[in-house]
Amino acid sequence: MTVRQMWAAKLSGKLSPTDEVTRGDFALTRAPYAGCILGIDPSLRGTGLALIEFASKCAPVLLRCRTVTVKSKLPMPVALAEIHRAVTSFITESTVPVRHVALEQTIYVQNFQTAQILGAARGAAIAAAALHELPIFEYPPLRVKQAVVGAGRASKEQMARTVMGMLGHGRQLAYDEADAAGVALCHAFTWRGAD
Repeated sequence: MTVRQMWAAKLSGKLSPTDEVTRGDFALTRAPYAGCILGIDPSLRGTGLALIEFASKCAPVLLRCRTVTVKSKLPMPVALAEIHRAVTSFITESTVPVRHVALEQTIYVQNFQTAQILGAARGAAIAAAALHELPIFEYPPLRVKQAVVGAGRASKEQMARTVMGMLGHGRQLAYDEADAAGVALCHAFTWRGAD
């Protein structure tokens, strides 16, 4: 079946999304992501963490979330240690084993010092996950918003509302937690293959 024939079958309703149609070694459908993802939105003073479980034919479940808040009067090494401890805690204390870690990439910033600070926070989070030998995936904020909200320029409010709707979560998530959950959702929605 050619690509044109497959599109015609899809548009006419003869090809359902669950049908597995293969051409050679290439499958046109993929199995949905299954497992637990730790989403991280790194920041020196407010790192968002969200642990989400994905299972076949079930809505994703938010197991745990937290904003790692570090007071501005504390020095950077203390903040980095707190981020490292929090990520380690999420990985080691989870009742469901963490399969993947997904992080939001650093956005473009004009201030060199801000870029260094964000890089240090990301490094603390990545090091904690790497020490547990977990696969780590990174996504730009634009891609996360496109995958979750459908618009790359979505506001933080839109992101939080959409994430809460997808997770069926009752309480209002802090923006950092919603962003962390968003990057985990983005990973699950766009992940394409083996670890």
